[in-house]
Amino acid sequence: MIVKRVAPLSVAKVMGVLYAIGGLLVGALISVISIVGGAIGAGAGEGGNPFAMLFGAGAIIVLPIFYGVLGFIMTLIGAALYNFVASLVGGIEIEVEQVSRLS
Repeated sequence: MIVKRVAPLSVAKVMGVLYAIGGLLVGALISVISIVGGAIGAGAGEGGNPFAMLFGAGAIIVLPIFYGVLGFIMTLIGAALYNFVASLVGGIEIEVEQVSRLS
């Protein structure tokens, strides 16, 4: 089996969603770190930093959108480039095996 062409928009949609999920995970991690840092600062008598808490909440909203859009665009470009290069060199050869399942 040889993959000679992929549908760029189809691949980009799937990867955009996967990148958005990754952005949500990174945003959640940044949010937790900034909230913990704000709490430590408040506990140390420094009054805490309201910007840190706002930054953490914003990370959960902004990073999934940013990662998703960037992943979509880069994958769209990559899939289009793959189609061009595959037309020149023949694509990627994949070996598959049929497995029978006993029910």
